[in-house]
Amino acid sequence: MLTSVIVDDEPKAIQGLSWELSNFSNQIKVIATFNEPEKALIYLAENDIDCLFLDIEMPTMDGFQFLSKLKSRDFAVVITTAYNEYAIKALKNDAIDYLLKPIDTDDLEETIKKINNFSFKTVYSNKIEKVLLSFNEKLNNKKITINTDGRLIFLAPEEILFIESDGNYSTIYTNENKKIVVTKKLKEVNTLLPQEVFFRIHNSYIINLKKVKEYYKTDGYVVLEQNHKIPVSRQKKTEFLDKL
Repeated sequence: MLTSVIVDDEPKAIQGLSWELSNFSNQIKVIATFNEPEKALIYLAENDIDCLFLDIEMPTMDGFQFLSKLKSRDFAVVITTAYNEYAIKALKNDAIDYLLKPIDTDDLEETIKKINNFSFKTVYSNKIEKVLLSFNEKLNNKKITINTDGRLIFLAPEEILFIESDGNYSTIYTNENKKIVVTKKLKEVNTLLPQEVFFRIHNSYIINLKKVKEYYKTDGYVVLEQNHKIPVSRQKKTEFLDKL
């Protein structure tokens, strides 16, 4: 049984979607509804679900702002709105589907199939990841595990030059001039890295301290191997020098 949450500022819209979903009660269950996005964020941080039905046009916080505030997201997102101009942006925010109000029963049936596929793939992927991580640990392998594009990448610390933030995404730059984009905020990526080697030198950058070639104190930036110039935050200067 799939579990779902509805977030919409209009009580009638919540009632309508809940009724439509009741036609598929053997497949999906609505376990919570919210017309205040702030309360929904708290709930989602503390509970596991399979799917979120999310409205876009809300007065205190629109749907895309809501998604950017989620601490983690391992559930399917379905955008529900009366306006079709949000379709492309919905896809860019990794929504699995887009439903126009009033919601058509046939469209909803197709959406539930997509939620089922998403849920199966997520569970399977998580199991595989746990097995590989466990195997990695048993080998006393100190490589960093990166989950991206449905695959696990194992990187040795010395392979990474720096990581750059791009909102809800981060880009890892390697020695071989490769760029690896991951769907994690820089703060999340930082928890995966050995702190004795990596340092968050700026709000938008984490660097490999062993790759630093030069530090320009007056101009406030470092030069890494391959001549990458990375700015140093004023608040981080002292700590950075201590690390070096």
